[in-house]
This record gives sequence, structure tokens and C-alpha cells, in this order.
Amino acid sequence: MAEPISPGPSAAPRADPAVRQSRLSWPLSPDPVVVKYFDAPETPYSAGHRGVDLAAVPGQEVLAAEAGVVVFAGPVAGRPVISVDHDGGLRTTYEPVAPKVAVGDQVYRGQVLGTVLPGHPGCSVAACLHWGVRRGEEYADPLALVGEVGEYRLKPWGGGS
Repeated sequence: MAEPISPGPSAAPRADPAVRQSRLSWPLSPDPVVVKYFDAPETPYSAGHRGVDLAAVPGQEVLAAEAGVVVFAGPVAGRPVISVDHDGGLRTTYEPVAPKVAVGDQVYRGQVLGTVLPGHPGCSVAACLHWGVRRGEEYADPLALVGEVGEYRLKPWGGGS
């Protein structure tokens, strides 16, 4: 009796990209349109866009991007903000949001944190959710953590010709 032939490496099952779980999930459902992309500041005090603006509808539910603990829910510069700390040193922020959670609440991935309010500066649609992510003191592109590709712009290289 002949031995069964084992499948080669090319026959190995591959993980379906749609099945892989991203580090974070979208804070709006359905997956939103990005109105303004992340633009990392060159220094901690430089201009930039320290998050992404997502098209929303006033009153739309804002969802926790990952399990964590609410560490802030209140006004910052007159705008209502919610911040959630997650494992691995990540912190997500959401604004402007009318909170349905309070500081100290443990939240799960996909839990309603509050509802989007209109009035985000620079928003070109009815309402925008500004969604930010930090690891420690460094801002990160939220789109990279949901498995999306952000917008990339080439900046001049300081080298001469």
C-alpha cells in the first residue's frame, strides 16, 4: 500500500484576511467614510492632525474600539471628549460625543460610549467624529490599527541633489 502524499507548502491553508481581527474596531457602524486623515506632527508641539475625522450623523452611536476603562468623559476646550485606556498602553479618544459612560466604567469592544454631536471644526458633512489613538505620549494613525491604509503624502527630503 502506497503512503499518502502530504500536501506541499503551497497547499497549506491561508488565513482569510476578512477573518483576522484587527487591533481596534471602527468606532462607528457601518464602517465610516474618512473625511480627514491622520497627519503626524513633526514635533510634539507642531501642527498636524492627531487622529482621523469620520463622517457621521448627529446622534449616531459611538462604539468602543476595544475593551478598556473610561479615563475621561468631559469637556476639553469646550468640546465633549471621551478617552478610554486599553491593554498595551493604547488610549483612544472620541469627540464631540455626548457621553453615556462615566470615568471608571469598564467597556467592551463595540459598547456604546455615547452619541456624535454636530459641530466638529472643519467638518465638511453634517457631523464628524474625531477619533484619536495614542501609545504613551505618541499619536498613532487609527486607520493602521483597524487594518486600513491611511493617506500618505511624500514630504521633501532634506538632502540636496
